[in-house]
Amino acid sequence: MTAIWMFLAAVCVLGPLIALHEWGHYIVARLCGVKVLTYSIGFGPKLFGWISKKSGIEYRISAIPLGGYVKMLDETEGAVADAERQLAFNNQHPLKKIAIVAAGPLMNFIIAIVLFFVLFMQPSERLNTRIGQIVDGTPAAQSLVIGEKITAIDDKTVDTWEDINYALAGRMGETADLSITTEQGGKIFQKTVSITTFMQGEQKSQDAILSFGALPYQPMIEPVLVEIVPDGAAALMGLQVGDKVVAIDGKKIDSWTTAIPIIRGSPEKMLSFDIIRDGKPMKIELMPKGVKLHGETIGQIGVKVDYDGYDTVPSDYRMVIEHTPAQALEKSFIKTYDFTKMTIDGIGKMVTGLIGIENISGPITIAEVSKASFEIGWQQVLSTAAIISLSLAAMNLLPIPVLDGGHLVFYTYELIRGKPMSQKVQVVGFHLGFILLLCFMVLAISNDIIRLFG
Repeated sequence: MTAIWMFLAAVCVLGPLIALHEWGHYIVARLCGVKVLTYSIGFGPKLFGWISKKSGIEYRISAIPLGGYVKMLDETEGAVADAERQLAFNNQHPLKKIAIVAAGPLMNFIIAIVLFFVLFMQPSERLNTRIGQIVDGTPAAQSLVIGEKITAIDDKTVDTWEDINYALAGRMGETADLSITTEQGGKIFQKTVSITTFMQGEQKSQDAILSFGALPYQPMIEPVLVEIVPDGAAALMGLQVGDKVVAIDGKKIDSWTTAIPIIRGSPEKMLSFDIIRDGKPMKIELMPKGVKLHGETIGQIGVKVDYDGYDTVPSDYRMVIEHTPAQALEKSFIKTYDFTKMTIDGIGKMVTGLIGIENISGPITIAEVSKASFEIGWQQVLSTAAIISLSLAAMNLLPIPVLDGGHLVFYTYELIRGKPMSQKVQVVGFHLGFILLLCFMVLAISNDIIRLFG
């Protein structure tokens, strides 16, 4: 049943993104006067579809929901009647070809900007960036102190802990000095924090903030379980409603906020829970399930506690976020740029070996993240969709034949040289690109399976 929900969640999140990506190719092709033959969501055998009586275009839903395509009239793919040669894609000016190909990734960027705009327009009250806890032995422990408010990292303003997370995640694998600007008591401090192969080796964690070691304020929350999620790790290993967690792997748990970083930071690792049940001490071993969230793998055990601690948070740790439409739009563009840059930098770091290829994720992880986002709420669904949309744009723009980026390389060459790249070179390129893409997919799915089953 879980697999079915994961599949449905992935279809709900990924389906519209694929459809709009292909619609970008489709609409620009039609605007450029190119004859479109087929608009397909998915690959492989047709599940259902129809042919427009007006345009003759076949619209279809295909069996493999991992992408889609727009098939256009093209002399390189079959015979074209003389009367329609001017409608063939291959006979268009290189600028038209570039526009048609670039329209797909551009649509993904537009989708992300729109979704981020909707999210930024929602007023919310949340914890500000004042430090509530410093983890011993982490980079933050070098010079940061509890009570300081982080206002910038490397001269880039951070307004929320999510901003901090993205700023830190972008330094994954690096050895460098971070410039941290903080504020306390009306005074501004400029501090330096050194990172060494950040989030790798002993620091390895998919949670950038936890690896850094400066954490938000954590209110006192009684570590008593009030709900057990069916099929979760806790339910499978026998935890029950009413159980009080007193220690995890020997670490005393006074508040559930102490348990959160341990569980989140231990995906697919066996933990020993000391609990009190009906006044009697018990010990239960369980392994948090690895769940992808915001591109990070975190541990979840499938329990809920009575979270009423926000009302006890001191006022200087709180903030209300509201944006005007102009501010929301500006922040949407900035966040789209920052996440895209972080994605491209991450790809570069994998190529150069700064971070491992185990960070590559595939369709199973997308399905898992999509399901988790629906469980959290509509805002998380929109956020997940925006991030996946940007990942699709960045992936498609890689200069690999068979991807949009590879096509852009060919048509840019044609624009500069005044003639198409030789058909032989293109065919060889497409074959190599297909093999490379196939290897990438195998690696991504293998990583997914390893994360899922350990």
